[in-house]
Amino acid sequence: MSGSPTGEVYRIDWLPGTDVLHGTCHCGREHTSQDPIKMWEWMLAHPNGHEPQGHDS
Repeated sequence: MSGSPTGEVYRIDWLPGTDVLHGTCHCGREHTSQDPIKMWEWMLAHPNGHEPQGHDS
């Protein structure tokens, strides 16, 4: 890794008994995927696709 720490925390948990990954972005938005690459792409695309929960757009 390069650069200085940003303080952003990305969390990805595996849901036992499934092939599903559950990710939580530093903004609080949650996402599920079976593909770890797509999960990281979603995480690192912040803020694209990270509208707040309950946002009506």
